[in-house]
Amino acid sequence: MNTQKSFDKLQPFGTLFLVPTPIGNLQDMTFRAIDTLKDVDFIASEDTRNTQKLLNHFEISKKQISFHEHNYKERIPQFLRDLKNGLSIAQVSDAGMPSISDPGHELVLAAIEENIAVVSLPGASAGVTALISSGISPQPFAFYGFLPRKKKEQIAFLDELKEQRESQIFYESPYRIKDTIETLGEVYGFERKVTIARELTKLHEEYLRGTIDEIHTYLQETTLKGEICFIVEGFSGEKTQKDESWQDLGVVEHVQLLIDNGFKSKDAIKEVSLLRGIKKQEVYRQFHIE
Repeated sequence: MNTQKSFDKLQPFGTLFLVPTPIGNLQDMTFRAIDTLKDVDFIASEDTRNTQKLLNHFEISKKQISFHEHNYKERIPQFLRDLKNGLSIAQVSDAGMPSISDPGHELVLAAIEENIAVVSLPGASAGVTALISSGISPQPFAFYGFLPRKKKEQIAFLDELKEQRESQIFYESPYRIKDTIETLGEVYGFERKVTIARELTKLHEEYLRGTIDEIHTYLQETTLKGEICFIVEGFSGEKTQKDESWQDLGVVEHVQLLIDNGFKSKDAIKEVSLLRGIKKQEVYRQFHIE
């Protein structure tokens, strides 16, 4: 068990501050966030060039050290030494809350393990910002960030979520959003409601609200740009009971069972591959060779 009194003046170490930054509009920066960046000994930044623009805007002169997914393993021991020597660090990502689809979580875990105080400041978050204005029920909700890029992996991931009751929050690239919405419809059904939020808090902020089918049709003729978050309403129907009797079967028997139940050989192999989490080529090899 770990107990933290965040503002106890008798703490032996420095403090790790998790400081949110604007997701677009610089006016969303809080007074407390500005003061914290001014007061800490240095800033651990996902991209020092990006953060420098923010610091310049608010006239903050502070040393930065890069901290991102490619160097966090070497940086964390360094930061822990600094914190134990009484220095305080502000960790920031390029936009929004640290650790949410951005670096930071590993540093938080390491600091907690060493009984170093970790203090998070409230601030902008694209997912929750989009959710409360989406028109889709704001609670309960679940945040999933970016979906897998490959369609096969996307389908398997979404298949696990399609009957969840919670509203679901995702991030997506503008270059993939059209294909992702199509895949979403294939798995969830095209009548489910979805809201796309684009360029939140910026001049060209835009919301697209409708069924997956309506949004999918719209995207056939429209190319979206900028940062995208989309919200999908939770499942409201009767949940299906998954048949997992196949777990007692071998791969070949499993494929044959599906064929006996009306699947074409190719489709049966594909289904067995998805259910068992093994490569389709391996299922094919076992069924046709062994």
